[in-house]
Amino acid sequence: MEIIRFADIHPEPWRNGGGVTRELASHPKAASAQDGAWDWRVSIADVSKAGEFSVFPGMERVITIIDGELLLLTVDGSEHPLEKYRPFRFSGEAASSATLPTGDIRDLNVIARTGAFKGYTSIVEISKKRPHPVFEGQLAVLLEGKATVAPGAAEESGAADGTHDGGSPAPAAGSTEPVELSRYDAVVGSDVQSPEISGRGFVAVISIDRVDDQK
Repeated sequence: MEIIRFADIHPEPWRNGGGVTRELASHPKAASAQDGAWDWRVSIADVSKAGEFSVFPGMERVITIIDGELLLLTVDGSEHPLEKYRPFRFSGEAASSATLPTGDIRDLNVIARTGAFKGYTSIVEISKKRPHPVFEGQLAVLLEGKATVAPGAAEESGAADGTHDGGSPAPAAGSTEPVELSRYDAVVGSDVQSPEISGRGFVAVISIDRVDDQK
């Protein structure tokens, strides 16, 4: 079981000074987060000033407001009001800019290379009675509330294929004790004893699917 602790991630300032970004995960991990050499990236950004967004050629983006009320995003001349917990997909190649009519916001970004990977974001309400599993190729981020994570039941087969990189290891293998999550901590999914999140609140479940272009 692997947990990425948000408090341990160093914030990187934007080139235009409009905010900072914290990278939760990327693939391949060795690629620079600054030059877009990765094939996909999941990050959380604090936006404190109106301005242009960076352009990511050959990429597709999914942005979700996770703190704050409203972001007005203009993509290729069309304005889109983005409300909290409503994912919005757009081309990374598009000219895009944002204004902040209700003040600073924090957003969750999923960027994936077109034709190689497809990223999805779903907002899920968690409960204490029904643990939510996190499978291979997924990342679950605690957005609000109180939650713990524990390994699920052991599977007879199925091993992690290294889709996700990075993060801090959680308890040693074999431990079944629940681990408390802090806000914006991320749980890396696995099909081997898939981690299960319990509690009250909301999580963002990010799925990164490899595109099969074999006909």
